Amino acid sequence: MSTPEAQAPPRPATTPPPEPAADEPRPGDGTADQGETEERDQPQDSWSARRDLVDHSPRTMNVGARARFSGGLLGGDQHGGISGGHFTGDVFLGSKTEVYQVSVPGGAAAASGEVPEATLQELAHDFAADEPLMQRLLHRLREDRVLVLSGGRFTGRRTAALMLLHRLGALPVRTLVRDTTAGSLADQFSGEQGKDKTRGHVLCDLAPRRDEPLRWTHLLAVRERLAERDAYLVVTLDPGAALDDVTAEEWHPPAATDVLAAHLRARTDEETAGKLLRLPQVTEFLRHSHQPREAAAFARLLARYATGDAAEAAVGQFSLVSLEKQVQEWFEAEEAALHLRDKAFLVALAAFDGGPYALTAELSDLLYRFLQETENPAQVPEVPVFGTHVGKRLQLARARTYWEPEHTEWGPVDQQKAAFRDERASLVLLREVWTGHPSARPALIRWLRQLADDGRPLVRTRAASTVAVLARTDLPSAMALVIEPWGTSKRYRHRLVAVNALALAHLVGTPNIPRILDNWCEDGPPSLRWVAVRAYGLIGAERPEQAMSALRRAVRRLYEDAPDDIDGELGAELTEAVELLLLSAASDRVLAELRAHLDDDRAVCDLALGGFVRACGRTEGDERYGTPLVLAWFARAAGDGGPAAEGVPFLWRAALTDLGTTREALDVLRTWVLIADRSQSTEWALAALLPLLVTTTADHQRLSHLLRTMPGEDGPTPPGVAARLLTVLSDR
Repeated sequence: MSTPEAQAPPRPATTPPPEPAADEPRPGDGTADQGETEERDQPQDSWSARRDLVDHSPRTMNVGARARFSGGLLGGDQHGGISGGHFTGDVFLGSKTEVYQVSVPGGAAAASGEVPEATLQELAHDFAADEPLMQRLLHRLREDRVLVLSGGRFTGRRTAALMLLHRLGALPVRTLVRDTTAGSLADQFSGEQGKDKTRGHVLCDLAPRRDEPLRWTHLLAVRERLAERDAYLVVTLDPGAALDDVTAEEWHPPAATDVLAAHLRARTDEETAGKLLRLPQVTEFLRHSHQPREAAAFARLLARYATGDAAEAAVGQFSLVSLEKQVQEWFEAEEAALHLRDKAFLVALAAFDGGPYALTAELSDLLYRFLQETENPAQVPEVPVFGTHVGKRLQLARARTYWEPEHTEWGPVDQQKAAFRDERASLVLLREVWTGHPSARPALIRWLRQLADDGRPLVRTRAASTVAVLARTDLPSAMALVIEPWGTSKRYRHRLVAVNALALAHLVGTPNIPRILDNWCEDGPPSLRWVAVRAYGLIGAERPEQAMSALRRAVRRLYEDAPDDIDGELGAELTEAVELLLLSAASDRVLAELRAHLDDDRAVCDLALGGFVRACGRTEGDERYGTPLVLAWFARAAGDGGPAAEGVPFLWRAALTDLGTTREALDVLRTWVLIADRSQSTEWALAALLPLLVTTTADHQRLSHLLRTMPGEDGPTPPGVAARLLTVLSDR
């Protein structure tokens, strides 16, 4: 659950306002009132920003992000850091050495012509389908002579139409020209064409217009002429096609497992087919959402592999290569059936995979406008208010919808979400658009920049994750065209998107991200130093010693260059970076770094103690009375002899005696006492810690005064637990 920034613990010097609500005015594409926008723009608290990053990153990164953010004090995903390493590397890397044919025998029915009998026999030999469905369709075709079959493209609907006619014995079979209209359908069976002795007819991909739908009267006219010739017709069309008083039969494609098994048994013996189906590469192939044509092509490849004519590597790569081929088909210029608006939706779905459908559709129309302006700058972009039906749009994208809670600053909210059926599709698609279609870059960059201006954390996070994928594909271009302009922006919101893009790029295995941060932190302008420091808090847990060294150098430079700005924005960011690292999976190593360098100089001491006190203020789930993370860490270490058993009290003593942090440290202790009044485990942990904080009379006086005088939750009287803790302290 995203925590409202208004409820987050106050940061030094500045307290960021809450994020704008979804219906607040947002800056547009350079048309908003920038003065008002700049005035509202404030740096979001690092802790809240990190939570948004985890909550809203796409599923292809979210698993890795949660794993890398977790592993810290309480085993939850509310704290931690991102560590690097390759992530779904085969999606980004690997040479494509073989192109596979994934179409059915006979090719597309682009023109009228007789289907060879050998093709029909080959299709029948390895055809797989739901037999009860086939029997029902056969019965209706036999009775009505004309059957309208509705199904998604590449679901085997054409093959099913041919097999229905073949099983019916309606031979030979002729395909009708694809541009046949509903009104001219009966004309295909009149005049010279009427003398044709063909008994089976197929019209594939009929696309009736909304103002000229396929009507029942059209089918009646066709039926009369078919009856005269003892012939039959199967018409295939998309779901949601324009129909008037016509009931289409729905075609449900067979499972990829059934198609694969049927094709293998047709090409090999039963024993060989069984062995092939048990291959791990086959299991991996079936784990993804593949079309019947792809399963059939995979079966042909497996049959070649069984005879030694195909390499094992080709079998392992087939699933990914099939996906890449599908993505390439979507964006080929000659693919006239795919409108520019559909292509914009595919890109938006890749960016918002697993996000709310309505949001994806909204922002895909924005990208569509930008793409139209790229194609024709002189034309005014037009976006249909009521366009493609959601079912048809998702079927085209090989995607699905489902209901799931979405994290918001108001708590979880159920949303209808949309996601590709193959989780790799978003990564492959973004790579293809960025590297395969450079002419789309201006519109895509403009779109991403506007997403970074959006008031919704989800939108900004997805802008960052999209750029992270682009950076993994082409780091120089992504840096120059997107990330660096964000990083050097005067607006904190843009800089934060740059931070998230760099952190997620590192997560997916983009090289040189730590080097970039080192350079920016050492020699960059203030805005890039801000970005680098923030990013260290996210990825620094992977190499905590180097990260802490960089932060120490940065704070020393800050003390030298701007001693009057120690409590300013960069000073706050440095402190928050230490806080995040201290609550990361590398917490023990970061703690050792803080102890070892605490006495180096004033700048480093302030950095260490400031970050430590802020970390002590964090609770489980960011709840007001949640278990304090650092206190729980200390309690576990005290039980198993971990370094925090000594390190945490050491830093607490330093924070309580240092003039710069005494007040904040005492405030945190008061909060811990209030939590202990509600939680016995917290009381026990605090009772074990407090005696370790007393080494002098002044220490005892400071803590006993706090316990005697602190107000309770509802009044000036100290909570009951304070007296018990005071007894523990006095026994010291």
